[in-house]
Amino acid sequence: MTLQTKFSKGEFAILAEMNTPKGIDISDLVTNVRHLKSRIDAVVIPDMDNGVMHMSALAGGSIIRQQGLEPMIHIYGRDRNRMAIQGDILAAHVLGIHNLLVVQGEDVAQGDHQDAKTVDDLNELGLLGMVQSLLKGTDLAGFELKGKPEFFTGCQVQPIQDDDHLKEEVINAREKIEAGAQYIIVPPVFDMARYAQILNKFKSLNVPVIATVFMLKNVGMARYISINDPGSRLSEALITRIRKAKDRETECINIAGEMIKELKKEVAGIKISASGWEDRLPAILDCAEL
Repeated sequence: MTLQTKFSKGEFAILAEMNTPKGIDISDLVTNVRHLKSRIDAVVIPDMDNGVMHMSALAGGSIIRQQGLEPMIHIYGRDRNRMAIQGDILAAHVLGIHNLLVVQGEDVAQGDHQDAKTVDDLNELGLLGMVQSLLKGTDLAGFELKGKPEFFTGCQVQPIQDDDHLKEEVINAREKIEAGAQYIIVPPVFDMARYAQILNKFKSLNVPVIATVFMLKNVGMARYISINDPGSRLSEALITRIRKAKDRETECINIAGEMIKELKKEVAGIKISASGWEDRLPAILDCAEL
């Protein structure tokens, strides 16, 4: 069953995010995917969104497909112009990659190639319009394609800072849906009551809403997020819980699992991000009883 079909039937979907390697050794990626086979519905492959050079998402999606799981790849305009993006998207269809997530890539100034020049030929709305054009069999220059691709395309919400920003992001999401987005992925929030309020705003847009569960690794990471992303509502109590735990790694896994249990009541699906600890994903799913 495809991800799109699962959502159309109202069934809960589980996605896991995995980065491609910075190099050509795909062994960890393949091993982690194999351990999740039959336990998740799709693997989300970022495409250097954090400004750090990795193997392309197109290759990563192809690898995931070879392992028998459904891939979802990020697309954005930071690094490619409209010609290159259209070519990659057509290639994605041929490779069996039919799930696209339109995102806003981070500034390269925060990455490892700070001298790289950004392109930004198309913004998120432009990218969604481009996908719609391809689905109808025409490229952005108005020329007819030989064969029409098929995609299930979604958008991503920016981290919510406050109530005013939430209103702005809901408006932005509505515009993206009108431009062709078929689902929404919402960034992580660690206060479940607050997260439910945020998610309800996006659920009113009548497309599947996917919540993100971010696995904390340690006290330092939790403290960094609480300071630098106050909208995440990562509390001092949660930091203390990790700090006082006999086994801090297990406690972080338990926290992620508990969040999934809570969120399952609220959304169409969840995306789990382990940020380099993908080998812990089976333990998180065990804790969440999935």
